[in-house]
Amino acid sequence: MSGQKGIKKKEVSKKEKKSEYFEKLHKLLQEYSRILIVLCDNIGSSHMQRIRRELRGQAVLLMGKNTMIRKVIRTHLDSNPQWESILPWITGNIGLVFTNDPDLKKIRDICLASKVPAAAKAGIKAPADVIIPKGVTTLEPTKTSFLQALNIASKINKGTIEILQDVHLIKKGEKVGSSESTLLQMLDIRPFEYGLQMIAVYDEGATADASIIDMSDDVILSKLSIGISNIASLSLGLHFPTLASFPHVVLNGYKNLLSIAIGTDYMFDQAASIKEMIENPGAFASASAAPAKGGSTTSAPAASTQVEEPPEEEEEDEGLEFDLFG
Repeated sequence: MSGQKGIKKKEVSKKEKKSEYFEKLHKLLQEYSRILIVLCDNIGSSHMQRIRRELRGQAVLLMGKNTMIRKVIRTHLDSNPQWESILPWITGNIGLVFTNDPDLKKIRDICLASKVPAAAKAGIKAPADVIIPKGVTTLEPTKTSFLQALNIASKINKGTIEILQDVHLIKKGEKVGSSESTLLQMLDIRPFEYGLQMIAVYDEGATADASIIDMSDDVILSKLSIGISNIASLSLGLHFPTLASFPHVVLNGYKNLLSIAIGTDYMFDQAASIKEMIENPGAFASASAAPAKGGSTTSAPAASTQVEEPPEEEEEDEGLEFDLFG
């Protein structure tokens, strides 16, 4: 009987923990309008606690099973349909960073700043390239055969092994082999750094890839202008009016009316000045030349005074020189 009671207590405690987690996640989803979805592979509990301390007062980091996160979101989709955009990103070992801070880049930088060095364990995918630099190592001469098996050129220098050139030991994305892992351990090299990785961003109902955080206003405006021009060209090609194509339609209509007015006696206000310019180009040429003539007449006295000024200046200089030395 005591065993059955213990099992029932465990079941009750699990249900209580689940219900508490559901309530906590639901409360956070309602309280915060922005979420950073992060990947938490190869992160220990102490590392996670340090990240939580650094985020304190600015954001809340919540971990949990993906099935539980999906269940909470789906349960409340009727009242909060905008949460549905988060569901496709709930895959893998993910966590949710809740915040109301509009500066998501600052929160992202806090999450990514905390990283710890880690050894290259056999069987894991390398998150970065691993290059062993050339130079003298701490390896004993007996390890030369091990380096030769890995096609690493070396020589014995003063009782230790010297690697003759840089070695690209592991490429990013490849699995770490047992030989490569052993060599890195012998050289006491911990090539990898592990920390949170940004996956996606939820911002007031819309979810997108985390790379959107680094987009500046200029980049967004340039992409917007490209999109508007594409819509305008498609609308013009299909003869389907839209707000994007409306200015072009008006301009093209004006050009068509202007060409008709130029070829016929038809007249409207916006074409009057252009028709006059075509019919009497000399008048516009003389009008444009008139200021130039006026400028030459007004500048003539100035030119004459400029011709007369140098002698006056010379006379003044001569007078000054006479007064100074007289």
